[in-house]
Amino acid sequence: MNQTFFTFDITTNEKQSFTNLDRNLHHALERSGVHNGIMVVYCPHTTAAITINENADPDVKTDLKFGLDETFPNKPEYVHMEGNSDGHMKSSVVGASETLIITDDHLILGTWQSVYFCEFDGPRTRTVHVKIIEG
Repeated sequence: MNQTFFTFDITTNEKQSFTNLDRNLHHALERSGVHNGIMVVYCPHTTAAITINENADPDVKTDLKFGLDETFPNKPEYVHMEGNSDGHMKSSVVGASETLIITDDHLILGTWQSVYFCEFDGPRTRTVHVKIIEG
């Protein structure tokens, strides 16, 4: 079983943003030489996340930001001393990883889907790990 590991950095410019990872993931897949298997995309940060969502209409990202802020506002009652409790909550709900299927040298995504790095406490430089397993 062939396994390959990649790491890359993402620099975010806003407190909350969604960065499309498709180009990075396709590059990792090409470098891996894996034709069929799975790819795990993992975020090792407690105020960031990985998600799959629509790539056709940029308003979807705007709506996601609005909805997450409305659902998880940063309240003065929170006691976490860094002041980013809302980012921790958003990260926990969205999740730290996504698993993708690789078939015939391609990532299997829906017509309108892309993989996004979700920043909830930026701007920062963040790390993304990718594990590709042939099988």
